[in-house]
Amino acid sequence: MWRDLAPIGRDAGSRGYRRYAWTGADADCRAWFRAQAESRGLTHELDRNGNQWAWLGDPAAGDAVVTGSHLDSVPDGGAFDGPLGVVSAFAALDELRARGARLTRPLAIVNFGDEEGARFGLACVGSRLTAGQLTIEAAHKLRDGDGVTLPQAMEAAGYDPSAIGPDPARLARIGAFVELHVEQGRALDLTGDPVGIASAIWPHGRWRFDFRGEANHAGTTRLADRRDPMLTYAETVLAARREAELAGAVATFGKISVEPNGVNAIPSLVRGWLDSRAADQATLDTVVTGVEKAAREYAECHGIDLDVVRESFTPVVEFEDALRDELGAILGGAAERPVPVLGTGAGHDAGILSASIPTAMLFVRNPTGVSHSPAEYAAEDDCLAGVTALADVLEGLACR
Repeated sequence: MWRDLAPIGRDAGSRGYRRYAWTGADADCRAWFRAQAESRGLTHELDRNGNQWAWLGDPAAGDAVVTGSHLDSVPDGGAFDGPLGVVSAFAALDELRARGARLTRPLAIVNFGDEEGARFGLACVGSRLTAGQLTIEAAHKLRDGDGVTLPQAMEAAGYDPSAIGPDPARLARIGAFVELHVEQGRALDLTGDPVGIASAIWPHGRWRFDFRGEANHAGTTRLADRRDPMLTYAETVLAARREAELAGAVATFGKISVEPNGVNAIPSLVRGWLDSRAADQATLDTVVTGVEKAAREYAECHGIDLDVVRESFTPVVEFEDALRDELGAILGGAAERPVPVLGTGAGHDAGILSASIPTAMLFVRNPTGVSHSPAEYAAEDDCLAGVTALADVLEGLACR
């Protein structure tokens, strides 16, 4: 499975993945998912929001156990973030069948659409729509860098966008959702454990900073006469680093848009996107407030106009204690010591769904801690340990 999936959407130059929502690479990933489902005799289903489901048993029976993740990527992303959870789900089902496990609850594998938000700027679009955390009106306004709206992109890919929206009936069928994911950090590498259990997802969000100055000639305009928004933006980037270090959080300006974007032109507009995350809401508020305060002070000093817009926000997610503890009991019984429980600063579909249904997460060790990069990696032995752990969890939940 890994070998077949690996070439899809991989850029020859960067060696990273460009699997963006509703593109050709996304279509190839979806075809791969459907083929995996049908080769195992599972019922393939596409829901109203473009998420893919592979069912074993009757979905209408309710109280289903669901696992899976996503197949899309960030720009030039790694091979493991998302796909490891989907591949491991199919492999765990194979393991259950090899064990002769008898399911007493329906089981499903899911591929959530547009989890990374690389094309439309909002993460977890498929699960947000399903859970009612993204309104139909807001979804229709999402545009990519070329001005293509989400409904237009879906229609161009051969899907009907008229039905998108909350899907409470689908969520009511699910008794538990368990997402396996490569760890996006080095906590497990430091403890020496191949697999861990998630405790919580840090609160996080994205803010757009629009710095507006005055376009002018780069060679003839005196420094004293300039209203250069790039200068204010650069100072704000440094301020974000300082605020994050002081608070023990993280803050990153990772995307920028410049107008008119000429080598010999002073910009008229610099638009930068801030991603910030912290262990608790108060700390996150402190960081973002500090960054904005510094940006406004710099803007005033340089004669720059500034607008700040919060484009997305996800509050802290505490995974359900009962389900998390059940995973710990299932996995701890065969382990020499308790399976580690750890928090994460990365958002996931499981975090979105946690407000509607019981959810949990398993992490597979990432020895370098690198993620959202072609260097993202997990050793084969650790991946197989993740499959075994997921199979154990699914057997414990769906065969009781």
